[in-house]
Amino acid sequence: MVGGGGAIAQHPADTLGRLLAEDTAPIVLDGGLATQLEAQGADLSDALWSARLLLEDPEEIFRAHLAFFRAGAQVAITASYQATFQGFAARGIDRDDAEALLRLSVRLADDARRRWLEERGEAGPPLFVAASVGPYGAMLADGSEFRGRYGLTVEELVDFHRERMAVLADAGPDLLACETIPELEEAVAIGRLLDEIGTTAWLSFSCRDGGHLRSGVPIEEAIAVADAADGVVAVGVNCTAPEHVDELLARARPGTRKPLVVYPNSGERWNADDRAWTIAPAEADVERTAVDRISARRWSDEGARLIGGCCRVSPAAIAAMAAELHATPSGR
Repeated sequence: MVGGGGAIAQHPADTLGRLLAEDTAPIVLDGGLATQLEAQGADLSDALWSARLLLEDPEEIFRAHLAFFRAGAQVAITASYQATFQGFAARGIDRDDAEALLRLSVRLADDARRRWLEERGEAGPPLFVAASVGPYGAMLADGSEFRGRYGLTVEELVDFHRERMAVLADAGPDLLACETIPELEEAVAIGRLLDEIGTTAWLSFSCRDGGHLRSGVPIEEAIAVADAADGVVAVGVNCTAPEHVDELLARARPGTRKPLVVYPNSGERWNADDRAWTIAPAEADVERTAVDRISARRWSDEGARLIGGCCRVSPAAIAAMAAELHATPSGR
């Protein structure tokens, strides 16, 4: 059963940031929430994507989070990536109801955390909830998050993100996950808002190759923006093809002393017209492809502290990743 309410369990909001500041083992993130929801039978062919289930079937979101915790994830990223006041308004959902749905996304992840703690007992690593803040392009639901260059100013992007970020931070997650950011101006806007709201986040960029954001900006410029933002506790890349991660980490590492986060997709490409992921016929076994391409131990050795998967990365792939990291004698 979901929606039990109450305070967020187990950890104050700055615990993950403190843990990242210590020289401890890598922290395993979850995988593609939408991927697991579809595996459970959900139809996500909708502009709201997984956020639609906040309206129609929140129990399925709870089940998906729990599946990743059971697989070995230590962090659940909430179903708020595509949940925005603007997107909900287009469905006729008013501001108060939209805020309730944003808060529900955090509660569902926390409910799954509570359930897994009950199942496994007190032994085991700490568990966390990261409230997803997707980019402006995700709200457009036309693939813009994989292109960037929205044509908006930093101030306009601040205005777009402000209320949602404030509500999600107030809902009580351990931190925000500002993710799949394709352009520099959006990173600047997010950094300003973290200071304004007084909360923390990891900031992860979506990249088109081993050296550039989707918008074409060099990754070094993006890392510099994140490094300068006091509210950013970790920086890196997500929803990027795994084959680019090694070079991106190598380029990012000299530009920041902050922990690095990496959670690539399976290597497939998003077709915005068909609203589907595509993969070459030779790589048709998506599960095997995701497991083979994700090199958790190597990325840990290269300095990544938060490691997981994004789109098309299932609980089975996260389980393989967790096993690989746990098998490393040094934990690094």
